[in-house]
Amino acid sequence: MGPYQPFAKLLIIAGIVLLAIGLILLAVPKIPFIGKLPGDILIQKKNFTFYFPVVSLLILNLIIFIFLYWLKK
Repeated sequence: MGPYQPFAKLLIIAGIVLLAIGLILLAVPKIPFIGKLPGDILIQKKNFTFYFPVVSLLILNLIIFIFLYWLKK
């Protein structure tokens, strides 16, 4: 077992995570309900738009929590 083996594993895991995030970001515009759920805040004025996806973030948080919980077991 070499001295760099833990670092190599960390880099591999980080690469897989970055790949997954990239694929998710490519797929997000194709998912119709992301960002348009009831409870997401959208304020539009003449020259100002404020958008805060509260419910979308909560659902995303729940999905990540369940995935990490499953990964830990």
